[in-house]
Amino acid sequence: MPSTAICFYLGADISQDHIDVALRIRKEDHSLSALQSIRIDNSKKGFALLHKWLLKASVQLGGQALMVIENTGVYHRALMRWCHAAGLPLYIGNATGLHHSFGIVRGKDDRVDAERLCTYCLHHADTLKSSRVVSEAVLQLKDLYAVRSRLLRQKAAHCQHLLQLKRSESKAVYAALAQGLRPAIQGLKTSLQKIEAAIKELIMGNEALEARYRVLLSVPGVGHVTAVYLICCTNNFSEGVSGKSLACYAGVAPFGKQSGTSIRGRARVHPMANKELKKLLHQGARSVVVHKEEFRSYYERKKAEGKHDLCVINAIKNKILLRVASVVTKGRKYEEKRPAAA
Repeated sequence: MPSTAICFYLGADISQDHIDVALRIRKEDHSLSALQSIRIDNSKKGFALLHKWLLKASVQLGGQALMVIENTGVYHRALMRWCHAAGLPLYIGNATGLHHSFGIVRGKDDRVDAERLCTYCLHHADTLKSSRVVSEAVLQLKDLYAVRSRLLRQKAAHCQHLLQLKRSESKAVYAALAQGLRPAIQGLKTSLQKIEAAIKELIMGNEALEARYRVLLSVPGVGHVTAVYLICCTNNFSEGVSGKSLACYAGVAPFGKQSGTSIRGRARVHPMANKELKKLLHQGARSVVVHKEEFRSYYERKKAEGKHDLCVINAIKNKILLRVASVVTKGRKYEEKRPAAA
């Protein structure tokens, strides 16, 4: 936040139907105003009311103000669009990280949560950077991927249930039950095909998405699904990421555990991670160990040194993410290393 005579700190707690907004103002004498709050509908009508309320409080919507909200997935999108259109800088924080910053909290109250977010904004405004606008294409891609994941879970559940029926029921009973389940499974397969076609059409119809998608596909271990998911969770790498930050986000970066003279634990990955990305990377790592000489020789060498299988696979996940960060930064496809001539 730029240094100004008056600063406006806002926090907003968002739910499906309404939004609680809290405001504090730093005056010219550096004193803070009393905390103000308002509840509005999560709609265009509510945002019009919010605009009037901010103007009445003499809030300048440019660089002198900052609003902090949690990433709610879908519910915050309308407010995000309004803030960007109104020129109000917006910081979209990770919900877990924000809640940890509140300390020990008992109970749940939307108005109090908005006040806590406002206080967080006040204390961290100098270091927070307003979040970039998420393109409508990326938002649409996120929605398509979410639907794809939901359909896959439903299809897997039906297939698993059908398998259990086959093992436990007589042939006559199983045939009758399967007659009702199979059309549902086939319908889900058809829906999945349509979603996949929509995902590819969206990517190929957007120049920025297509360029990033093709660069990501050049990295060994990154397939279609992993490339799409990386684009979704990084906003098409709009803010730039390093291999280390990606590894930390995916939960494959090892962290040490040492304290004083008594605690000397081995470095381990942390359970706080994006489990979906971690699963996709695991599949990619297993694939390159089989199909890519560079990774297969590394795997065999580390195994010969006595390393645990999962430890080596985790290191390969890190290597994949380092290559992802490299190709994204350079803006060109990955070039595989050719084996040295004998």
